[in-house]
Amino acid sequence: MNRRTILKFAGGAVMNAALVGGFGAALIRPATATPDAASDPSASAASEARRLSLINTHTGETFRGAYWESGAYQPEALQAINRVMRDHRSQEVHAIDTALLDQLAALYVTLGASQPYEIISGYRSPATNAALQARSEGVATRSLHMDGRAIDVRIAGVNLSDLRDAAISARRGGVGYYEASDFVHLDTGRVRRW
Repeated sequence: MNRRTILKFAGGAVMNAALVGGFGAALIRPATATPDAASDPSASAASEARRLSLINTHTGETFRGAYWESGAYQPEALQAINRVMRDHRSQEVHAIDTALLDQLAALYVTLGASQPYEIISGYRSPATNAALQARSEGVATRSLHMDGRAIDVRIAGVNLSDLRDAAISARRGGVGYYEASDFVHLDTGRVRRW
């Protein structure tokens, strides 16, 4: 290792130690944490990679890998996730809220899931949202899907009610249970359930 690599590693170690000793101690807690749980999606160290496995049910496109590692969100992974979660009707791509990704990663760990999240709806353009709203009472006029802050999902092999219950317990945003349509809505808005 050269001097720059050693200094970079040492600086990261000092930062991690400071985080664990200071405000970062709140980042390392079990999945059964209180409603104010920090954004770390698992009970592991703050420096561990955050991973997702996604499949878009409409396009068949997938993402599998780390979207956060070495203390930072990974731009290329975020772009790939944005693409997979795009509005499949209009093909519009929008930035997805990283807090939503962290919520998904945390739930995946909590549930001990092994299959990918099946995405029914990720980002929705305003035009798509308006068209869906015209056909259904269950679509909000100002849906958080239009801000990249909501997703409708299920996971093969995970009971839908278990996904709902874990999301409600996490208290990271809104949770909607659509048993007849076989998905759970998750968002990063205020904590609420329906």
